[in-house]
Amino acid sequence: MLKQKTYNRISRLYDILDLPFEHGRYKPLRREMFKGVSGTILDAGVGTGRNFPFYPVASKVFGIDLSPAMLGRARQRREKLGTKVDLREMDVMEMNFTDNSFDAVVSTFLFCVLDTEHQLPALRELARVCRPDGTIHILEYAYSENPLRRFIMKLWAPWVRFAYGAEFNRNTEHYLEAAGLDLVNKQFLYKDIIKLLTAKSKIS
Repeated sequence: MLKQKTYNRISRLYDILDLPFEHGRYKPLRREMFKGVSGTILDAGVGTGRNFPFYPVASKVFGIDLSPAMLGRARQRREKLGTKVDLREMDVMEMNFTDNSFDAVVSTFLFCVLDTEHQLPALRELARVCRPDGTIHILEYAYSENPLRRFIMKLWAPWVRFAYGAEFNRNTEHYLEAAGLDLVNKQFLYKDIIKLLTAKSKIS
């Protein structure tokens, strides 16, 4: 429950800490992540609800998060924006949704937070709740191959680890096959440090 404590602690400051990145970097990436997404959608790791403005209008969306404090901020944003989303406190590694509940799953920087040993269990759960013909979209960081950019990220890494419990090098795509998923597309959306992984069930 260490991650829950971390995000309960920073919930009030989370949007302030993220503000420069949200406006300078993340907004276009969120819009891109939701392109072509429709139907019943799971927002895994919904946080304070930064994805709300980008939800497809005709879709039914469920948002889950482990932190009740972060969900409290998300509920405030839901009321402010009038977003239709069912918010639930839930562990992504042990969800109480039935199999094949969703047409699509989106995850924004959640897997940067999950420890190495939690990557596979979380992916298996996403695969379980996503319909065989559905898609899973995972937005996450990677260390840059550019020496200067990589050096700067290395300097930032201890702060990111302390404040968010996150890492830049989770390499989530390495666990997809073991989770029963195929990587159908991988593209960098911001330089070579933020990538969008699109996965589908192997039995689709």
